[in-house]
Amino acid sequence: MAIDLEPSWFEVLKDEFEKPYMKSLKSFLQQEKQAGFTIFPKGTDIFNAFKHTPFEKVKVVILGQDPYHGVGQAHGLSFSVQKGVVPPPSLKNIYKELADEFPDFKTPNHGELTSWADQGVLLLNATLTVRAHTAGSHQNKGWEQFTDKVIAELSAKRSGLVFILWGNYAKQKEVLIDQSKHFIIKSAHPSPFSAYNGFFGSKPFSKTNDILVKEGKAPIDWQIV
Repeated sequence: MAIDLEPSWFEVLKDEFEKPYMKSLKSFLQQEKQAGFTIFPKGTDIFNAFKHTPFEKVKVVILGQDPYHGVGQAHGLSFSVQKGVVPPPSLKNIYKELADEFPDFKTPNHGELTSWADQGVLLLNATLTVRAHTAGSHQNKGWEQFTDKVIAELSAKRSGLVFILWGNYAKQKEVLIDQSKHFIIKSAHPSPFSAYNGFFGSKPFSKTNDILVKEGKAPIDWQIV
């Protein structure tokens, strides 16, 4: 695993890479590769969310759980898939909600969300790698400790951020966020199994923009290009 972290993030997180849990995680990933397993996303994309959204540029955090485990899908941004891959069901439901919130929203023919990341939306998965075709295979190996630190550092050193927490797993991260200086928007997950139980109609994107404007920040252009 190459530690290819954007400089502002490396400054905040550099001590983590010397801790025992991270060394154990590196060893685990090496063992996976030596055993012949394919790991997604590819090594140069593992820290993609940080490359596109430097620490001081973060305005919004959308927390996912695991990278997609199908070929050509994951590229280091939560909920996002590479161009040329059919958007997964959760992302299609995100598009439905966007179209409902913004009448001018045009549903794209791809699921690549880099344009959000480049505007300050940190698309962070709790676990940053997965074994091909095996959901959850890299959970509880150390990634969660790393990404919890990411959330805690954002909470401590920034202010006025919007944390979007979809589903029970993401909501567990609420304890890491100082709600006296940040904003939390939470609802059911956009998965087809839960989207009708509170995700549809929750208006997370327009609520986020309302908060950003009140905080004196530019709103996010949610239209995907």
